[in-house]
Amino acid sequence: MEKDAASCYNACKCLEKLDYAVLMPEPVIADTVPFELQVSYELFDVGPKGPKPMFIYLHGYKQNINYFKKKGSAFLERDGYHLFIQGPYPIYDEKQRRKVEQWGRAWYLYDGKQGQFLKSLEKSSVLIQQIIDQLMVSINPERTIMIAYSMGGYQAGYFALSRPKYVDKMVIIGSRIKTEYFRGNFYPGLQVLIIHGRNDASIDINRAKESADQLKEMGADVTFKSIDETHRLTDRQVNEAISWLNGEAC
Repeated sequence: MEKDAASCYNACKCLEKLDYAVLMPEPVIADTVPFELQVSYELFDVGPKGPKPMFIYLHGYKQNINYFKKKGSAFLERDGYHLFIQGPYPIYDEKQRRKVEQWGRAWYLYDGKQGQFLKSLEKSSVLIQQIIDQLMVSINPERTIMIAYSMGGYQAGYFALSRPKYVDKMVIIGSRIKTEYFRGNFYPGLQVLIIHGRNDASIDINRAKESADQLKEMGADVTFKSIDETHRLTDRQVNEAISWLNGEAC
């Protein structure tokens, strides 16, 4: 009896799907339209006037510029222009405890397909370039340094390798660089520090090290630093980055 009931149920579901397929007409037009989102950024001018670097910060997934300013506050002690950019894609707060401007953000849309990933990375890179170009009208930094964590690291790596004239140095924390998108390119002037936790369960340290080695083969000056941390952004990682920026041995 139970088997007969199950068979009847499955047959009915199949008929429902068949009826839906038969009754649902094909669309006359299926297209997309652009939808504008406002993206926040903040620029801080620290130190005396004159030649100084610009630091560009890209936060991780479900984070925002306020989070990165807090976790990376030690970076703001350095003379320079400090540019914090917020990811363009808002992450809905299901618990409804935060205002929209406090929601976390994402840098790209990823569904497991590399084509979609690449398209989304490029779209956010256009945004980052637009912000930098706009600021260059009023400031003239002597060099540019990107500092990025986790999802922001993927975005920063893509931006730097696709637009090498925009980045002189790069610090990547808890992420990896998608060097496979840029095979055949050469980056002799790029200096990179990659910091990765040996206990990172989100991004395999071996994959991160592999990308560092590949970037070396592409001519970049790459330092890979593994530390006893997980995937979290910690004071130790920030201090390692500052030591490297100061020219100290990591």
